[in-house]
Amino acid sequence: MAEWSIATVLKTVKAKRLRGFESLPLRQAELNVVNDFINFGLWVLAVGGIFAFMWHKGYWMQLSNYVGETKEELKKCTWPTLEELKGSTVAVIITTILIGFFTVGVDFVIVKLVRFIT
Repeated sequence: MAEWSIATVLKTVKAKRLRGFESLPLRQAELNVVNDFINFGLWVLAVGGIFAFMWHKGYWMQLSNYVGETKEELKKCTWPTLEELKGSTVAVIITTILIGFFTVGVDFVIVKLVRFIT
């Protein structure tokens, strides 16, 4: 019950601060639509401006050339077979585990050495 009365008071206070027809929900909805349309128009203008700038400077052509050259280079690549991929993955995992054990071992030795000295 208290929540309902607080909400009613807040709505009344808010409505008294507004003048004229702004307090009507329909008027507020119309303002929101207009604001949304203006915001959308500004975004379209900004993106269009960036596109025009990039077109004028030739950046789109450079990007197009880069993508085309990348596709050509990827056609020349030889991809590993499934067996080669599995072997490489196992080698990486084993190497990572060994480096981890080495790091833990060196850390253990250094900690023992420091404790012995101090």
